[in-house]
Amino acid sequence: MTQPRSRVDLYAAIRRDARSGMSNRALQRKHGVGFRTVTAALESAWPKERKQPPKRGSRLDAYRVVIDDWLRSDLDAPRKQRHTAKRIFDRLLDEHDGAGVVSYWMVREYVATRRREIRVEVGREPANAFIPQEHLPGREAEVDFGDVAIRLRGELVTCALFSLRLSCSGKAVHRVSASAGQEAFFEGHVHAFNVLGGVPTGKIRYDNLKAAVASVIGFSRQRVEADRWTAVRSHYGIEAFYCQPGIQGAHDVRRVTVTPR
Repeated sequence: MTQPRSRVDLYAAIRRDARSGMSNRALQRKHGVGFRTVTAALESAWPKERKQPPKRGSRLDAYRVVIDDWLRSDLDAPRKQRHTAKRIFDRLLDEHDGAGVVSYWMVREYVATRRREIRVEVGREPANAFIPQEHLPGREAEVDFGDVAIRLRGELVTCALFSLRLSCSGKAVHRVSASAGQEAFFEGHVHAFNVLGGVPTGKIRYDNLKAAVASVIGFSRQRVEADRWTAVRSHYGIEAFYCQPGIQGAHDVRRVTVTPR
């Protein structure tokens, strides 16, 4: 069975046959396409993005202004007097002849989204913002342990994988050990610094690894470090940055994931 070709492959085949002297009609017959497809392939090797169809209107469009006015009036109303989605639906049926036009689920979905948008518009709630991260070369890195499955003397064994990853380039250095103990933690750093040819001049992010952290002080970034780790860190001039415990620190450092082969 012939595998379906992508549009890029189709365009490449059409352009190749056109260079060999095939006519437009012959190209259409050979590749099973129309005149417009052949013309587009000859104009550009990369297919143009297909135009998105216009957004279909909703039966709720005629009532959006009314619903928005009710939601804005709720901003200063007591909590128990604010409109629920059910109350808005009932008012549309009673006051605006919405019976048979709008459904409760249609109203509920709109209100769930629009209520927060209105609060953001008037400054009652902060908008979601995303700030792209930028890292200077050789400045920052991330360290963590992960699990890796290897075959040792014919048996599948789960070992610890030390990973030090540079934040700017994404270059990572790995070292496999029998456990995630302190010796493996130190050896991983030494191996990574030798491979990279130096130590990151900025911060290195760490999860709360037992090899480095003796105890966490509350829900903050303050740590009681293991003495041996403090000595190693001081020797190499490492500036450690520890993740916050719990869900708040989930984004601070990437997890090491390895798929066994």
